[in-house]
Amino acid sequence: MLVLLLASCSAFAQGVAGKWKATAEGPNGSMERTFDFKVDGEKLSGETLSSFAGKSTIANGKVSGDELTFTIVIEFQGEKMDVTYKGKVSGSAIKLTSTAAGNSFEWSGKKVE
Repeated sequence: MLVLLLASCSAFAQGVAGKWKATAEGPNGSMERTFDFKVDGEKLSGETLSSFAGKSTIANGKVSGDELTFTIVIEFQGEKMDVTYKGKVSGSAIKLTSTAAGNSFEWSGKKVE
């Protein structure tokens, strides 16, 4: 039974791998970010890309069941800042909350690959 459960979690984590596009409402309107997730067991890595902050590398990423967490570093007004993401995947849909410098944004997206 435990082997079946572990195989099921591993299969789900592999479903997170690939490209996702998500949007969030920011202070200046809609923001879009592409996530390119790579999964190795429970470890999540990859890159993100946005027109606002450019390309960032995913660090400290973890997948556990349908939940994922990770951090990226962006540069804003000449300063680097950590942005933490926490979210859930459900089939081809993703919901994330990003937090940086006391601000939070709700992201919704779909798998594109």
